[in-house]
Parts: sequence; C-alpha cells; structure tokens
Amino acid sequence: MEVKLEYGDGQINVKLPNENVDIFEIGVTKKDPKGLDDVKKATLEAILNPIGIEPISKQVHKGSKIVIVFPDKVKGGFQEDSHRKTSIPLVINECLKNGVEEKDIMLICSNGLHRKNKPDEIKKILGEEIFNRFYPKGQIINHDSEDWEHLVDLGYEPQFHSKVVINKYVYDADVAFLIGHVQGNPYGGYSGGYKHCATGISNWECISAHHCPKVMHRKDFVPVTSHSLMRQKFDAIGEWMEESMGKKFFTIDAVLDSFSHQIAVFAGYAKLIEPLSWKIADKRTYVKWADKKYDIVIFGLPNDFQYGSRQGRNPILVEQAISAQIIRLKRVLNDNPVVIALAQCDGDFGNEEFPAMKPVYDYFQEHGNTLPEIEEYYKVMNNQKYFDLYRFNYAFHPYHCFSMISCAHIAERDCKAIYIIGAKKPGSAREMGMKTRTTVMEAIDDAKKYVGKNPNILVLPMTFKRPSVHLCMKDSKEFD
Repeated sequence: MEVKLEYGDGQINVKLPNENVDIFEIGVTKKDPKGLDDVKKATLEAILNPIGIEPISKQVHKGSKIVIVFPDKVKGGFQEDSHRKTSIPLVINECLKNGVEEKDIMLICSNGLHRKNKPDEIKKILGEEIFNRFYPKGQIINHDSEDWEHLVDLGYEPQFHSKVVINKYVYDADVAFLIGHVQGNPYGGYSGGYKHCATGISNWECISAHHCPKVMHRKDFVPVTSHSLMRQKFDAIGEWMEESMGKKFFTIDAVLDSFSHQIAVFAGYAKLIEPLSWKIADKRTYVKWADKKYDIVIFGLPNDFQYGSRQGRNPILVEQAISAQIIRLKRVLNDNPVVIALAQCDGDFGNEEFPAMKPVYDYFQEHGNTLPEIEEYYKVMNNQKYFDLYRFNYAFHPYHCFSMISCAHIAERDCKAIYIIGAKKPGSAREMGMKTRTTVMEAIDDAKKYVGKNPNILVLPMTFKRPSVHLCMKDSKEFD
C-alpha cells in the first residue's frame, strides 16, 4: 500500500506493507465535535457573562488601563473567524462602550521565549483593521523577557517555590485579558489557561521552573495529562501572578478543533474555566480509537511547522517533535516502540532564528545529550549576544534551545530506535542518536530485530500540519 506523508516543502508517496498497518489522520479518521454555528455570537455571550469574575461593564471606566494578551504565530489559527480575530475586537468594543479611551488599550503578543513576531505576522494574527488601528501608535508590542524596565519580579510562588516574573504592562493594567487557545499540547495537556501567562509573559527563569529536565523527564510527563507536575506549576505560577497583582486575569479561551475552528468559548476566572474547557476539549483531544497497541509509528516532518521554516531540517527540533509524538501517543504504543520519521534533517540549525541552537548542540554532544540541572547549561547560554539577538533581531531565546533538547531526550529514552528517512546530512541525525535509512520499507525491515517479525504499524499523515490529538485505547476509561 501507499500513503502520502509530509517531507520537505511538500508530500511524497511512501510504500508500506499491506498488512498490520493502520492509518490515523487528524480530523478525518475520527471527526471532531461539532463547531459553533455562530462564532461571534457565542464569543460575545461568553465575554458578557464571565465565570467567576465581574463583567467588563463593572470593571472598566474612563481612565482604565487595558492590556490584551494574545498568543503568537506558533499557536496558528489565522482564518478570518479565528479566536483572536473574533474575540479581541469584541473586547475592545466592550471596553470603549464603558468609557475606556482607545489610547489606554495595549495589545501584547505573548511570545515568551519564542522569537518576537514581525509586523506582518502580527497583522496576520490580528487582522488588518486592529493592526492598522493600534500598531502605528505603538499600542501593539511583543513581550520581551529580557527587558527589565518592563518586567516585575514577583519573587517565589509558595506551592513549588518557582521563580515568577511578569510583564510590567500586564502587572500595571486595571484589567488584563488573556486570549487563549485550548488545544492538545504535550506540555501540560492543553495550551491556554494559566499556561498562557506562565510561559508567554514571563522570563526564562520562570519558564525554567517547568520546561526543564527535572519536570519533563518525570514519569508523570509521559503520557500527557492535565495533572502532571508541569501543569500544576503552570497553575501555581498563574495564580501567584493574580495574587501578586491583586486582580484576576480576564481569560477568554476557545476550544479549537483540528482546523483551528471554535468548538466552544469560555470567559472568566482561569481557575474555574480551565476544567470546563478541558472537559469539552477532551472529546476532541483524547481520541479513543486504537483497539491494539503499536510497535512502529511512522510520520513525516515537513520543514515548516510550529517553530518555523527549518524545523524538519534542524536535528534538535526533529527529535523534539518526535518526542512530542511519543508523549501524545504513549497510551497506544507498546513499550520501547520504533519511530520512523521522514525529514530532510540537513543540519541546518537556522542560525538566524536559533543562534544558540548549534552551541547548545555542541555542548550536549560533549556532555552526553542531557543535563539534570539548569545551572550547568547557564555556562552556555550566559552570552549577551544571544539575549540581544532575541531582543532586537527576531531570534529565539537561548533557554528555548535548552528546553527543546531536554524534551528531545524523551524520544531517545523511550524508543528502541528512531529512523530518519531522507536525511540530507545523515550525520546530523546520527549525532542525535537517530539511525538513517533510505526508504521506509528498509527501516521497517531493520526495525524487526527490535519489535519482531509482524509488527503493528501506525501511520500518521498530517500530524504536524494540524493541531495534534492524544490517541487512546478504544476501551479506555481514563476520560469518561
């Protein structure tokens, strides 16, 4: 049999065995829950009737300072009725109706340690009307996790003693809106909620409390859940931000389907709306489908997804993406499965966007690929040029590189073998502990020495081009 899988900038036909092969395509093999009939109406209703906090009409007046925090390009969803393009104009309109002056509204892209979004990217996220209205007046900005003139140190939250730092514009605002997406995420189960503020408007020290080996290499991290230590830390940090500010975030989260369309919208106090949004999102995200466990999983990694145009070429990001799949798929995989991934993997680290990636790669080659303590890595990242490139030249923060290679270790740890098909520079894959082969069939034949002569094979087309699901066994009771 043949199937089309992603590779490079397109798709290629891949030959597969005729038996013991199952294909799962996100949003196709099992349909998503029905989306909203009237997105704007449902969003406005949620905004006007927030859960656990006062409505906008009772929180704002003339002179109120408003901050609207919105996710960066990594979160996707650019269609005209996307959650950001729908909810933000409604929030602005409600604020203006209740006396707020337009000059007192600030919009902040919550890029966290991701590279800052360029003006054309922000325009794509927000739409031309909002962009043209606010950007020329300096009222749309990127978060800068190294700009200490616009950061506030909140000390340590009491539950886990995590360092907490927050954007000063958010801290000083009378009302701070968080516009979030509830989609399946290998880091803590779901994006949105307190994950949004704990990662998007903080700094590397705060993020190092959860995006680090001693959290990601725990048993409760794989398979993904919404109650791992990472998730608990997101919530503890977000709640400490609220307590320190003396106000609750006005959170507006949309549960999204496989094509980034809204299934439901919730607004209000994040602590209360998280479990409500997750209950709906579980139906789309934790998909009860498999009636057997798989020995081999096969997928393609395109060049352009999630973190940028070189992800399928960068060996660290290739292995991190494979780890993310293991985190999501663990429930339907036998112990120590084999992964076969199509990727160009040509050793292009993307020095413009990821200037710290190659030094991190070299350091980890020398020190065994994983390190338990962030203090050791600080020797590599404590270079002002990397911070300046993040701040002023649209580069990812150096700590992001560390978190990526820390996550990459999961695939190395939990897989019997990882095969890369189509690597342009096979040595770059091998240096990350991966094997290289010319064809998928060749890799399957070689993998039989690990998984037996008749392996069950799972194939995942489009798994990096659509918001991912967390596959479960058909008879699972975990999410009933």
